[in-house]
Amino acid sequence: MIAFLTGRVAARGAGSAVIDVGGVGMSVQCTPSALSRLHVGETGTVATSLVVREESLTLFGFADDDEKHLFEQVQTASGVGPRLALAMLSVHSPDALRQAVAAEDTAALTRVPGIGKKGAQRIVLELRGKIDPPVFTDGTLASVPAAAGTGAHGAWRTQVVSGLVNLGWSAKDAEAAAAAVASEAEETADVAVLLRSALRTLSRA
Repeated sequence: MIAFLTGRVAARGAGSAVIDVGGVGMSVQCTPSALSRLHVGETGTVATSLVVREESLTLFGFADDDEKHLFEQVQTASGVGPRLALAMLSVHSPDALRQAVAAEDTAALTRVPGIGKKGAQRIVLELRGKIDPPVFTDGTLASVPAAAGTGAHGAWRTQVVSGLVNLGWSAKDAEAAAAAVASEAEETADVAVLLRSALRTLSRA
Protein backbone atom coordinates (compact mmCIF):
# COMPACT_ATOMS: atom_id res chain seq x y z
CA MET A 1 0.00 0.00 0.00
CA ILE A 2 2.85 2.41 0.85
CA ALA A 3 5.96 1.39 -1.13
CA PHE A 4 8.27 4.20 -0.01
CA LEU A 5 8.41 7.56 1.73
CA THR A 6 10.33 10.68 0.74
CA GLY A 7 10.35 13.77 2.92
CA ARG A 8 12.17 15.86 5.49
CA VAL A 9 13.45 13.87 8.45
CA ALA A 10 11.77 15.49 11.46
CA ALA A 11 13.19 13.17 14.13
CA ARG A 12 15.35 10.10 14.49
CA GLY A 13 15.59 7.70 17.42
CA ALA A 14 17.39 4.45 18.22
CA GLY A 15 15.16 2.34 15.99
CA SER A 16 12.74 4.70 14.30
CA ALA A 17 12.38 7.98 12.45
CA VAL A 18 9.65 10.51 11.75
CA ILE A 19 9.49 11.68 8.15
CA ASP A 20 7.47 14.77 7.22
CA VAL A 21 5.60 13.89 4.05
CA GLY A 22 3.52 16.83 2.87
CA GLY A 23 3.00 18.10 6.40
CA VAL A 24 2.16 14.69 7.84
CA GLY A 25 4.67 13.12 10.22
CA MET A 26 5.03 9.43 9.35
CA SER A 27 6.59 7.27 12.09
CA VAL A 28 8.70 4.46 10.64
CA GLN A 29 10.41 1.56 12.42
CA CYS A 30 13.74 1.26 10.59
CA THR A 31 16.67 -1.09 10.12
CA PRO A 32 20.07 0.32 11.20
CA SER A 33 21.16 0.69 7.57
CA ALA A 34 18.04 2.74 6.78
CA LEU A 35 18.55 4.96 9.83
CA SER A 36 22.18 5.60 8.89
CA ARG A 37 20.97 7.33 5.73
CA LEU A 38 18.50 9.59 7.49
CA HIS A 39 19.62 12.92 8.94
CA VAL A 40 17.36 15.30 10.86
CA GLY A 41 16.47 18.36 8.79
CA GLU A 42 17.45 16.77 5.50
CA THR A 43 15.33 15.03 2.87
CA GLY A 44 15.42 11.25 3.09
CA THR A 45 13.86 8.25 1.36
CA VAL A 46 13.06 4.81 2.76
CA ALA A 47 11.48 1.78 1.15
CA THR A 48 8.53 0.76 3.33
CA SER A 49 6.34 -2.19 4.22
CA LEU A 50 3.01 -1.56 5.92
CA VAL A 51 1.94 -4.15 8.49
CA VAL A 52 -1.77 -4.07 9.31
CA ARG A 53 -3.03 -5.43 12.60
CA GLU A 54 -6.49 -5.19 14.12
CA GLU A 55 -5.26 -2.62 16.64
CA SER A 56 -2.53 -0.87 14.67
CA LEU A 57 -0.91 0.16 11.40
CA THR A 58 2.89 0.03 11.49
CA LEU A 59 5.32 1.20 8.84
CA PHE A 60 8.70 -0.51 8.61
CA GLY A 61 11.49 1.25 6.74
CA PHE A 62 14.46 -0.10 4.80
CA ALA A 63 17.56 1.16 3.07
CA ASP A 64 16.45 -0.36 -0.24
CA ASP A 65 14.00 -2.75 -1.86
CA ASP A 66 16.32 -5.70 -1.24
CA GLU A 67 16.02 -5.30 2.54
CA LYS A 68 12.28 -4.81 2.21
CA HIS A 69 11.85 -7.91 0.04
CA LEU A 70 13.81 -10.10 2.46
CA PHE A 71 11.87 -8.65 5.43
CA GLU A 72 8.67 -9.86 3.79
CA GLN A 73 10.14 -13.22 2.73
CA VAL A 74 11.37 -14.29 6.16
CA GLN A 75 7.91 -13.71 7.60
CA THR A 76 6.66 -16.69 5.57
CA ALA A 77 8.41 -18.89 8.17
CA SER A 78 6.14 -19.85 11.07
CA GLY A 79 6.82 -17.89 14.23
CA VAL A 80 8.50 -15.00 12.42
CA GLY A 81 6.55 -11.77 12.70
CA PRO A 82 7.53 -8.25 11.60
CA ARG A 83 9.38 -7.41 14.84
CA LEU A 84 11.52 -10.53 14.64
CA ALA A 85 12.08 -10.02 10.91
CA LEU A 86 13.29 -6.48 11.64
CA ALA A 87 15.60 -7.84 14.35
CA MET A 88 17.05 -10.32 11.85
CA LEU A 89 17.89 -7.49 9.48
CA SER A 90 19.28 -5.43 12.33
CA VAL A 91 21.81 -8.14 13.21
CA HIS A 92 22.58 -9.39 9.69
CA SER A 93 22.83 -7.75 6.28
CA PRO A 94 20.48 -9.23 3.64
CA ASP A 95 23.22 -11.32 2.04
CA ALA A 96 24.58 -12.48 5.40
CA LEU A 97 21.08 -13.58 6.34
CA ARG A 98 20.65 -15.40 3.03
CA GLN A 99 24.01 -17.06 3.52
CA ALA A 100 23.07 -18.22 7.03
CA VAL A 101 19.85 -19.81 5.77
CA ALA A 102 21.43 -21.39 2.69
CA ALA A 103 24.36 -22.80 4.68
CA GLU A 104 22.09 -23.92 7.55
CA ASP A 105 24.14 -21.76 9.92
CA THR A 106 21.80 -21.89 12.91
CA ALA A 107 24.49 -20.38 15.15
CA ALA A 108 24.34 -17.18 13.12
CA LEU A 109 20.56 -17.07 13.38
CA THR A 110 20.59 -17.56 17.15
CA ARG A 111 22.58 -14.33 17.46
CA VAL A 112 19.30 -12.58 16.71
CA PRO A 113 17.45 -11.75 19.97
CA GLY A 114 14.30 -13.87 20.11
CA ILE A 115 15.62 -16.80 18.05
CA GLY A 116 16.63 -19.95 19.92
CA LYS A 117 18.17 -23.13 18.56
CA LYS A 118 14.87 -24.78 17.68
CA GLY A 119 13.56 -21.59 16.13
CA ALA A 120 16.70 -21.30 13.99
CA GLN A 121 16.29 -24.89 12.82
CA ARG A 122 12.68 -24.24 11.89
CA ILE A 123 13.56 -21.05 9.99
CA VAL A 124 16.26 -22.88 8.01
CA LEU A 125 13.92 -25.76 7.22
CA GLU A 126 11.11 -23.49 6.03
CA LEU A 127 13.14 -20.86 4.18
CA ARG A 128 15.97 -22.84 2.58
CA GLY A 129 15.30 -22.86 -1.15
CA LYS A 130 12.60 -20.19 -0.86
CA ILE A 131 14.72 -17.08 -0.52
CA ASP A 132 17.16 -15.90 -3.17
CA PRO A 133 20.80 -16.97 -2.72
CA PRO A 134 23.41 -14.35 -1.72
CA VAL A 135 25.24 -12.63 -4.57
CA PHE A 136 28.59 -10.94 -5.00
CA THR A 137 28.78 -7.31 -6.06
CA ASP A 138 29.60 -8.41 -9.62
CA GLY A 139 26.27 -10.22 -9.78
CA THR A 140 27.57 -13.79 -9.57
CA LEU A 141 26.13 -16.21 -7.05
CA ALA A 142 28.07 -16.74 -3.86
CA SER A 143 29.07 -20.30 -3.11
CA VAL A 144 27.17 -21.97 -0.29
CA PRO A 145 28.82 -24.58 1.94
CA ALA A 146 27.22 -28.01 1.72
CA ALA A 147 25.11 -29.17 4.63
CA ALA A 148 26.66 -31.53 7.11
CA GLY A 149 26.97 -35.06 5.80
CA THR A 150 28.42 -36.66 2.71
CA GLY A 151 27.35 -35.16 -0.60
CA ALA A 152 23.72 -34.63 -1.57
CA HIS A 153 22.56 -37.62 0.50
CA GLY A 154 24.06 -36.15 3.68
CA ALA A 155 22.42 -32.79 2.92
CA TRP A 156 18.86 -34.10 2.65
CA ARG A 157 19.28 -36.44 5.63
CA THR A 158 20.55 -33.64 7.88
CA GLN A 159 17.63 -31.38 6.95
CA VAL A 160 15.02 -34.10 7.46
CA VAL A 161 16.46 -35.13 10.83
CA SER A 162 16.68 -31.49 11.97
CA GLY A 163 13.10 -30.88 10.88
CA LEU A 164 11.78 -33.90 12.76
CA VAL A 165 13.70 -33.04 15.92
CA ASN A 166 12.37 -29.49 15.71
CA LEU A 167 8.85 -30.92 15.50
CA GLY A 168 9.38 -32.77 18.77
CA TRP A 169 10.62 -36.22 17.75
CA SER A 170 13.68 -37.70 19.45
CA ALA A 171 16.98 -37.76 17.55
CA LYS A 172 16.86 -41.57 17.53
CA ASP A 173 13.37 -41.68 15.99
CA ALA A 174 14.27 -38.93 13.53
CA GLU A 175 17.36 -40.84 12.35
CA ALA A 176 15.32 -44.03 11.96
CA ALA A 177 12.63 -42.24 9.94
CA ALA A 178 15.26 -40.64 7.70
CA ALA A 179 16.79 -44.05 7.07
CA ALA A 180 13.34 -45.42 6.21
CA VAL A 181 12.87 -42.91 3.38
CA ALA A 182 16.42 -43.17 2.04
CA SER A 183 15.26 -45.09 -1.00
CA GLU A 184 12.97 -42.20 -1.95
CA ALA A 185 15.96 -39.83 -1.89
CA GLU A 186 17.29 -41.60 -4.96
CA GLU A 187 14.23 -40.35 -6.87
CA THR A 188 13.82 -36.85 -5.41
CA ALA A 189 16.03 -34.31 -3.65
CA ASP A 190 13.00 -32.33 -2.45
CA VAL A 191 13.47 -32.13 1.32
CA ALA A 192 9.83 -31.15 1.90
CA VAL A 193 8.65 -34.34 0.14
CA LEU A 194 11.11 -36.49 2.11
CA LEU A 195 10.13 -34.83 5.38
CA ARG A 196 6.45 -35.56 4.78
CA SER A 197 7.30 -39.19 4.01
CA ALA A 198 9.34 -39.44 7.20
CA LEU A 199 6.43 -38.01 9.20
CA ARG A 200 4.09 -40.62 7.70
CA THR A 201 6.58 -43.32 8.71
CA LEU A 202 6.63 -42.05 12.29
CA SER A 203 2.83 -41.77 12.40
CA ARG A 204 2.45 -45.40 11.31
CA ALA A 205 4.96 -46.49 13.94
